[in-house]
Amino acid sequence: MPEQDPLSGVTVFVAAARARSFTEAAERLGITKSAVGKSIIRLEERLGFKLFHRTTRLTRLTADGEAYLAACAGAIDEITAAQAALSSSNRVLKGRLHIDMPVAFGRRVLLPLLIEMIRPHPELSLNLTFTDATSDLLQDDVDLAIRFGALKDSSHLIARHLVDQERVICAAPAYLRAYGEPRTLADIRAHRCIVGSVKGPPLAWTVREAGVETRVTPPAMHQLSDGEAMVDAAVGGLGLCQLPISLVRTQLKQGVLEAVLRDYSTVPVGVHALWPRQAQLSPRVRYVVDQLVAYAARGGLS
Repeated sequence: MPEQDPLSGVTVFVAAARARSFTEAAERLGITKSAVGKSIIRLEERLGFKLFHRTTRLTRLTADGEAYLAACAGAIDEITAAQAALSSSNRVLKGRLHIDMPVAFGRRVLLPLLIEMIRPHPELSLNLTFTDATSDLLQDDVDLAIRFGALKDSSHLIARHLVDQERVICAAPAYLRAYGEPRTLADIRAHRCIVGSVKGPPLAWTVREAGVETRVTPPAMHQLSDGEAMVDAAVGGLGLCQLPISLVRTQLKQGVLEAVLRDYSTVPVGVHALWPRQAQLSPRVRYVVDQLVAYAARGGLS
């Protein structure tokens, strides 16, 4: 027997379930009510359970139907969104796009890329917010967010991994001359350290010791809620800090910062793009995400 199409009848089922009427679903799909009914019957036979309670006046989902709709609707929406994004790839994009991003990474890495991205789309407006605090995308009306580190489980968000960045523990040469260079993780306890805040960059450092990834809490001599300020504080000689390489690469090359504990600070940190889960992804968001993925593949976000 030829293999059955697993999507056969699914679109009709989702349309009927959302319309709560075979007649209305038929009108939306441009087919007859009879064709809707036959498609549902064939799908039920293939699945081995009833999807609808049907009477002359009422059509409602069974418990199995509710569960199957939850599984199918998301897949249909993802396919629709993908088609919309692809079909709009050659359009001139319009409208406002709100992107939320970390301060230092946003200003130093992302902003130049975003400027290049929107040049072909003069009617695309950017609303950029730079913050190291964790924001609620839905509450703050954010279309797209860029985040470092592990992500919390969330059913209302979609995440796309962009790149992994090396973490670096570093300090100013003047600080190391005054306080000495740490050689082991235990040495950190005797040092002055610059860390983040509860709602900003992390308070703890992620390290690898004896092949095992772990977190250490350094002495929090200075707490800053802004990654860019942490870089400036380290350059100013206030202490040791751990930051993604993209934030301190220039300072390391210039010699105003020096990397220490290289054998321990080798755990990469992931950078992700996040956006609210919705029935149809905005072409503006899809365009920027695709561009960021392409930049990351070429090393532009490292």
